[in-house]
Amino acid sequence: MCGGADPEGYDRIILRRSRTVEGLAEAEEITIWDEKDTPSAHRYIWAPEIHEIDGKWYVFFAASDSADNVWDIRCHVIACEGDDPYTDKWIDKGRFQACEGDEFSFRWFSLDMTYFESGGKSYVAWAQTDGNSNVYIATVDPKEPWKTTSPAVLLTKPEYDWEKVRIPVNEGPAVMIENGKVYLAFSASATGPEYCIGMMYADEGADLLDISNWTKLDRPLLTSDDLYEEYGPGHNCFVKDEYGNWVFVYHSRDKKCFDGKCGYSHEDSLYDPCRSARKRNVRWDENGLPILNG
Repeated sequence: MCGGADPEGYDRIILRRSRTVEGLAEAEEITIWDEKDTPSAHRYIWAPEIHEIDGKWYVFFAASDSADNVWDIRCHVIACEGDDPYTDKWIDKGRFQACEGDEFSFRWFSLDMTYFESGGKSYVAWAQTDGNSNVYIATVDPKEPWKTTSPAVLLTKPEYDWEKVRIPVNEGPAVMIENGKVYLAFSASATGPEYCIGMMYADEGADLLDISNWTKLDRPLLTSDDLYEEYGPGHNCFVKDEYGNWVFVYHSRDKKCFDGKCGYSHEDSLYDPCRSARKRNVRWDENGLPILNG
């Protein structure tokens, strides 16, 4: 079963832990939250991200606000009551809240929330529809990181051809800070073989709510053409391995799925559960920009 026909799919948040990135593949997984634990968040449960903020653990994720509409998706938050996210209890903080006067943020389809810090400020970035799916940014108070403290600012929208294949989309923001720069990757286009990863960057410490401080690259950094028997790379995150090297983890589909032999290919790619997690090392060019297709 897949997509909307599966009554149990995409209904929980699981957690694995390991001392190495490679170890996560075989690590025990536990369920830290299930949709049945709250009346306010329902499947689909998508794009969970765990963050340690001001000494406490949080998971940002997307869930439907409606029990009978899996696409009524908004950004939600759960918080760990103790110090160990693997063993301590998690509590539901509800839907992400917009600051007073912001009548835009989280009022309709929104997902892919991420958190980062730069220049002594705490930020969140997420995808939200406003005709197209765009990426927005706002500040938060790390003591209450389930509320924005500034109105949403449009960070990037689909502009180039590679961002508008089948569906104009920017989503899945992910941040890496290195070399005095804030690098924000995002995913573009529909979720089939056309799915790809773009990037924009700003100086670390700059006012990141001022769009003039950002530079957006006019080409994608990773596409299906860069990969062997992998298709549709997208929605990545950045982590450091045990040696302090940057790694980006992303999902893509294999050749069996691309050739229509996986059993789900008759569905729209959005309903296809065959996206698998993969990793690659980040390299750097002579200008200090990350290379994802090396």
